[in-house]
Amino acid sequence: MKQWMFRLIAVFMVVVLLAGCGTEDSTDQATQKEANNTTENQGRNTEQSEETVLITITKDHGEEYIHEKEVPIEEGDILMDVMEENFYIETEQNGTFITSIERVAAKEGEKKGWIYTVNGEMAKVGAAEYELKPDDKVVFDFQAWE
Repeated sequence: MKQWMFRLIAVFMVVVLLAGCGTEDSTDQATQKEANNTTENQGRNTEQSEETVLITITKDHGEEYIHEKEVPIEEGDILMDVMEENFYIETEQNGTFITSIERVAAKEGEKKGWIYTVNGEMAKVGAAEYELKPDDKVVFDFQAWE
């Protein structure tokens, strides 16, 4: 009976040791996969962070802050399209002239409007024609035009 018990314990120990070795291998593989996924995701995040623009909405030459958002873009994206996808805007003249952003608009008879700059310079074309570039800093400011 002692011999039978000794053999049973020996077999049990071998099974436990083999199972433990298998667990370590699968744990190592899982850890390696997780590390690879982290590296891949960091690469993707780097690519995404390079492909964004910062859009700031203000009033009265920046005296009043309304909203700011970092927006992912793709090559060829047009400013008007990006604005429509990310902010509440209203337009006139067949969608080429922005009259309201985030529900801020001129009251009747008020001589105010939306002016935008890109990287600190006045844009030479309307928002419906401006092609965004990665890292552009766009500021829309609601101000008097007179």
